[in-house]
Amino acid sequence: MSRNRARRVARRVLPAVLLLAAFGAPVPGEDLQERAMRLHRSAIVVDTHEDVPETLQKEWVDLAVRGQTGHIDIPRWREGGMTAPFLAAYVSGEFAKSGGSAMKALEFIDLVHRLVEAHPKDLVFADSVDGIRAAKRDGKIAVLLGIEGGHAIEDSLGVLSAYQRLGVRYMTLTHTNTNHWADSAGSFFGPDLYDPKKTAEHGGLTAHGREVVLEMNRLGILVDVSHTSDQTVADVLATSKAPIFASHSSCRALANMPRNLTDDQIRAIAKGGGVVMVNVSSLFLDPKSIDGYVAAKKALQPQFAAVRAQWKDDPGKRDAELAKLLATIHYPDADWTLAVDHIEHVLKVGGPGSAGLGTDFDGIEDPPIGLEDVSKLPRLTEELLRRGHSDEEVRGVLGENFLRFWGRAEAARKAMPPRTEPLPFSKPG
Repeated sequence: MSRNRARRVARRVLPAVLLLAAFGAPVPGEDLQERAMRLHRSAIVVDTHEDVPETLQKEWVDLAVRGQTGHIDIPRWREGGMTAPFLAAYVSGEFAKSGGSAMKALEFIDLVHRLVEAHPKDLVFADSVDGIRAAKRDGKIAVLLGIEGGHAIEDSLGVLSAYQRLGVRYMTLTHTNTNHWADSAGSFFGPDLYDPKKTAEHGGLTAHGREVVLEMNRLGILVDVSHTSDQTVADVLATSKAPIFASHSSCRALANMPRNLTDDQIRAIAKGGGVVMVNVSSLFLDPKSIDGYVAAKKALQPQFAAVRAQWKDDPGKRDAELAKLLATIHYPDADWTLAVDHIEHVLKVGGPGSAGLGTDFDGIEDPPIGLEDVSKLPRLTEELLRRGHSDEEVRGVLGENFLRFWGRAEAARKAMPPRTEPLPFSKPG
């Protein structure tokens, strides 16, 4: 080939190669890992549940320094290609008993805003799809807010509205505790053997619970059914005017963890335009992890009973000793590829566009082997490509499925009639 002809061919071929590269499509001579990294870097990556605030509440550290928290910091967010993490304002169920739930939520909301303000070169606060896309264009990480535990509104629609004004864009209706208006799935992790009957107080949502869901729709606060009972999930699906989602739950058909979703639930959420964001805890992914945990806890029941008897008059000491016993439980960690199995199962059951990522990093103690922190997320992209998923499908899982779901929820919000009267004030006592 003459030199001039070679130049003409290059002028025709190079733009096509660059176009392929820009959209993550295969480039001649490029291996799968290179392609995956390029696709991952160009994609919007959303994680709808990270527990950084709880970590920082215990000890305020510089998130710009790698390794200051268990699973997350700015360097590892960057390495993992993170675009938009939702940070959870987690309010323990203990506050539902003692009071101060709203105060604790406000403290966490303030903490997240201060975190963003402390790192203006890397972080920007966002409360919309447009905010996420703008952060991606600007090379920043969009930090968003979700509340974990509906008792944080202290039964007040006005408090719910105030959270929305402060930037909260989703709320998990319950945590492990049943609140005054929604049943929880309960706790799988305490010293007691799991019993869903203990938290089935209302038979799902109460009338006020249905009011809360509809007000969330009206405010544009996404409805999250992770942690709720099966009946609550059904009631939310029947009540909500907007699509709903699960911010950090996986598939019960693959791992029989009560916090995971059944196939019928996945199907119904997806049919309504919602998404299921996969939790990467070993206990959410692997039946062997679950079996090992349950067996170990059963074996400890006599010791739990002895501690309760010994410290029956000292609740603080009792709880501390029970926690020590729980900390002795060991079980096998999952392999990271099981996270991809759960993603694929959601897509198989719910259809295209139904799956995303809700890792629960910094809120779990058992990330799978090979997916130990947020920096490892590109492995999921590579594995999805290896299994034959298209670039579009992979981009969907990484973030676009969630953004489309959020867009549908926003459309539902705009279609709802405006509230014509003020929100009711709480009554004393």
